[in-house]
Amino acid sequence: MNEPYQIIDSRFRNLVLANVSLRQISGGHWWTEGPVWFPAHQCLLFSDIPKQKIYRWMVDGTVNVFRENSHFSNGHTRDYQGRLISCEHGSRSVTRTEHDGTVITLADQFKGKRLNSPNDVIVKSDGSIWFTDPTYGILSDYEGHKAMPEQRHRNVFRLDPGTGHLVSAASDFTQPNGLAFSLDERLLYVAESGGSHDENIPGVIRVFDVGDDNHLESQGDFVTLDCGLPDGFRVDCYGNIWTSAADGVHCFDINGVLIGKILVPETVSNLTFGGPRGNELFITATTGVYAIHVNSAAAVPDVSECFVKVT
Repeated sequence: MNEPYQIIDSRFRNLVLANVSLRQISGGHWWTEGPVWFPAHQCLLFSDIPKQKIYRWMVDGTVNVFRENSHFSNGHTRDYQGRLISCEHGSRSVTRTEHDGTVITLADQFKGKRLNSPNDVIVKSDGSIWFTDPTYGILSDYEGHKAMPEQRHRNVFRLDPGTGHLVSAASDFTQPNGLAFSLDERLLYVAESGGSHDENIPGVIRVFDVGDDNHLESQGDFVTLDCGLPDGFRVDCYGNIWTSAADGVHCFDINGVLIGKILVPETVSNLTFGGPRGNELFITATTGVYAIHVNSAAAVPDVSECFVKVT
């Protein structure tokens, strides 16, 4: 099998396709991030953080601007009502875009002090919103507004969108970044990307046990990248982790064993599964956005069960 793959374990061959190629579907950006697929609209949204824009890619190849002033938006996800949840560096907040286009602030403070710069976000099947809050958006005026942090820690937060109650689920990160749940939501994986400013901090994805009360218990490092730092990542329908890296996308099995890579010509920031059949991997990578069909798909919990839990 030729590039763009690096086969490390033969099992990776079952997750990729031999007759497809990596395609750039959008280019000319400054720093792309936060890809999220909307099945109802058959489109991909992604951020260009420094340009303060959210772009929309349609299946016909059209790319247009979804939101002009995105407040340096970074990571995005969907909730179980199909609404856009966004992390904004500029406003230092997590917001929700309603179906009528109204943008609501869900969280911008913790214990009376401003958040650092919410980075990446996911939604659990009970409706809770989990997001990371490193300081990347306040380190300079390039991806936000330069400022001193008000928070003592770089937290992983859990938000109840109904009550607005915000709690710190983990606070011992240098710079928490991407995050994802295991298939059964009994594990939470969180990227540590503090090596971006401190070479002594390894590029790892940590793993936590998730209790019935959503309390986290650290189980240490799950994987260590051999090239660059982990940023955004996803868990697929088989429980594998597909993570961003300096040389592309790295795929780890459920035991943390590296089984293969998709090589990308730019540093990868994030990725998501989507497409009309759910089997496309969309990759944000520095100045471009790429796509490739794979023999896998997103980890999607039982939506009907999720609606029952939320309501």
